[in-house]
Parts: sequence; structure tokens; C-alpha cells
Amino acid sequence: MENVKSKVVIITGASSGIGQATALLLGKYGANVVLAARREERIRMIAEQINQAGGSAVYVKTDVASATEMQHLAQHAIARFGKIDVLINNAGIMPLSYLRELKIEEWDSMIDVNIKGALYGIAAVLPTMREQKSGHIITVSSVSGYRVDPTAAVYSATKFAVRAISEGLRQEESPASNIRTTIISPGITATELTDSITSPEVKDWVSEMNQVAISPNSIARAIAFAINEPDDTSINEMIIRPTVQPS
Repeated sequence: MENVKSKVVIITGASSGIGQATALLLGKYGANVVLAARREERIRMIAEQINQAGGSAVYVKTDVASATEMQHLAQHAIARFGKIDVLINNAGIMPLSYLRELKIEEWDSMIDVNIKGALYGIAAVLPTMREQKSGHIITVSSVSGYRVDPTAAVYSATKFAVRAISEGLRQEESPASNIRTTIISPGITATELTDSITSPEVKDWVSEMNQVAISPNSIARAIAFAINEPDDTSINEMIIRPTVQPS
């Protein structure tokens, strides 16, 4: 993992699940990791764990739904390390429900975190990456960004959206600024993502599906692989499912 070593990597949603697993793995490989999440105590503990193991990590309490806080996050990374090599847009929520339940506040929250959060992340790092003429923006989507299931209409819409945004960014910036883009689309993964589901019926069957969930470490390894590829190679899309997940 020589191409990971010494890179400055911002990770949103770093307090648990895929974000935490990725932070720990990249810290092990020698990256300078900047952890961002709303749960400050959690990211402080993870940063300490990385530093105690000989890695390099800092943390910034951040709400990705705030453009101002995302700008502050990027500025902190530059002030601390002098550059930004990678942004991992990982923060996301998944309060699945039937549309007929009219959970409008949950729809708004998914749009704010899953779509606006990714856009605010891009806005925060893109000027620096364009000036450097290098960088890598990784966005965690989902298999739900390729298909729509009942109860996932709005969630899938947000994941279709971030795939479109990432592809648009690739077309705009890869030839001009040498900026790489990657979409990582996990299948059923053992994270806290389903904790936000408030619909009892939906929560029950999602709990059954989670019995085949894979470890977030599997997704972290895929992210590390994409980062480690030579700078002239861009891994644009990866789908990682449990072997037994049919769709």
C-alpha cells in the first residue's frame, strides 16, 4: 500500500461502520487521516487508537449537512497537513419506509445528508485539488443506487444522485485536473445504518436481511485498493455484496 502512505485522507461518517473501519485501515497503512462525524467523542477515541498504534490522525466534529462545517473541515486538514489528497464522502443515513407513511422529515434528512453532504464535501476540497492538479474523491453509494426496492424509494434516489454527481465530476475534472473519482456501492453490510429506521414493519424484515451482512472491513479494503492504485489509474465504480445476496 505504498500509494496510500502519507496521503491526507478526509473521512466523513467516521464514527462507526465503514468510516471507522476505513480510518483504522488507512491509518495502519500510513495515511494521515482526518476523521469527521457529529459524534465527537467517538471520533476522538478512534483518532487516539490510530495514533497509539503509530499512525497519524486528527478529528473534527462535523455535520456534513452544513456547507460551513465542511469548509472548516477542509481548512483544518490543510492547516494540519498542508494538502488534501483524498476525500471519502461516507456519511449517510437510511431511514427506510413506505412512501405512504409520509415520513417527510426523514426524506428531507436523507437529501440533506446523502446528497447535499456529498456535494458540500466536493465543494470543500475541489478548489484545493484543482490547484494541486491531483486528488481523489470517493463517494459511498449503495447497491440501492442501481435498483429500487419497496421502502427504499427516497434512499435509492439519493444513491442514484451521488452516482450521477460522481460521474459528472469525473468527466469535468479527470482530464483537466487529474482528479480521480470512485463510487463504492456496498450491499448488505453490518453497520449502524439501519438504526435510523422508525417504521416497525420495515425494521423487522431489514433485521432478517442483516443476518447475511458482511463486515465493514470488506468495504474498507475496497476503498484502500482504489486509493492505492497508481495515480494514472482511476477505479471509477465498485460493487461489494455478500456472496449470498441475490440483488
